Amino acid sequence: MSMGKVYLVGAGPGDPELLTLKAIRAIEEADVVVYDRLVSDRIMETIGDGVAQINVGKQADFHPVPQSEINEILIRLGRAGRTVVRLKGGDPFIFGRGCEEAAELEAAGIPYEVIPGITAAQGCAAAARIPLTHRGLASGVRYVTGHRKANEPLELDWASLADPDTTLVVYMGLSNIEEITGELVAHGLPMSTPVLAVCQGTTDRERRICTRLASLPMAAREAAFSGPVLFIIGRVAGLALERTLERNEHDDAEADTVSVVA
Repeated sequence: MSMGKVYLVGAGPGDPELLTLKAIRAIEEADVVVYDRLVSDRIMETIGDGVAQINVGKQADFHPVPQSEINEILIRLGRAGRTVVRLKGGDPFIFGRGCEEAAELEAAGIPYEVIPGITAAQGCAAAARIPLTHRGLASGVRYVTGHRKANEPLELDWASLADPDTTLVVYMGLSNIEEITGELVAHGLPMSTPVLAVCQGTTDRERRICTRLASLPMAAREAAFSGPVLFIIGRVAGLALERTLERNEHDDAEADTVSVVA
């Protein structure tokens, strides 16, 4: 039996129209799709009839299929001659464990290919019509994870991250947002720094709030978000806040928190 092939595919942030042409082609050719929790329902609906689907999704403190078992599934299917799409939300190599899976496939001699996806930072920012970098507002952008395995301490370089000239994007940070906010303020980031929080970005269930760093923990709790949340922290987020205030005909440009209906 000939060897199969595994495609490590980025599904993007949720909108199926943000899938790349290469990702669509891989999905169409797949015998099996091994998918994560963050892959949206609308993207799952693009999978053809008769294609086997294996759910290996994880969520905080609940990993029904350990990463080692996911690796074994991919290797076993590849050795069985199957064409496999390992479908991940966003980009497979940005906080997606894709590199670990690639290393295991490489060691096992399974042919594989990486198909990048639009990461949540890009998709959510574009949906909100704000840039991640902008002349005079942000000369760079940083992506960090706000959660570590087994709830280990974050141990981030807070002094470096608290840079007012940089946009900071925090993935998976909702449960630790009070600590994140406190550390950024303690290391010098102004409490007035704008923040855009986006839940289930680019999907039909998207919700956003615009707030200030000082108000972020309370605003996030009151929003009672359901689903993955991304935080865009920096002066560029102020563009969303200003636009929302103008649309709602508010005069108070220092409003603490504004909810946005996507």
